[in-house]
Amino acid sequence: MVAEKLLMATGRAPNTSGIGLEALGIATERGYIKVDRYMQTNVPGVFAIGDVVPTPQLAHVAFQEGVVAVEKIAGKNPPAINYLHVPNCTYCDPQIASVGLTESKAVAAGNKVKTGKFPFTAVAKARIEDATDGFVKIVANEADGEILGVHMIGSGVTELIGEGVTAMGLEGAVADMAHLIHAHPTLSESVHEALEAVFGAAIHI
Repeated sequence: MVAEKLLMATGRAPNTSGIGLEALGIATERGYIKVDRYMQTNVPGVFAIGDVVPTPQLAHVAFQEGVVAVEKIAGKNPPAINYLHVPNCTYCDPQIASVGLTESKAVAAGNKVKTGKFPFTAVAKARIEDATDGFVKIVANEADGEILGVHMIGSGVTELIGEGVTAMGLEGAVADMAHLIHAHPTLSESVHEALEAVFGAAIHI
């Protein structure tokens, strides 16, 4: 693809000045409201979520932060959000989606990793839909098979990434996930095959 111009829109800042935080004694850092794992500020009974707190500025993150805050207010004991399990989606063409660590970040964190990668060109449904650009890549801990990251480029991957989020959230190992049956023909087979590829055992390539 050839283009004359590239539009880059990165970085947002919290709009928290002049709204009375100082009067309430609510702690901030670089404009962000500081909260604990249950989204509570340093002032009892005051909670904050979304773009005003120093977490990923994504709508689906704010939704879950709201759930955590409300359940805590209601006297429940909700699980804190694991921000490593937040899906990141880019709605371009082809789509891009990821969750967890990249291979390089996993290695930098001290992990010995194994990866599996499977191209959409070998997925029957992708060929049927003429959407063969892209791939699925799994990053796993070599020692125990823990899934450390899932990365995708291709048609519909912003939907498929939910499988990676579920696997990581439930601490599923590659061996566990690779034995689950995926319907044929579907794009989700790319995830199954990428899991198999960690062991060098992808079937359709």
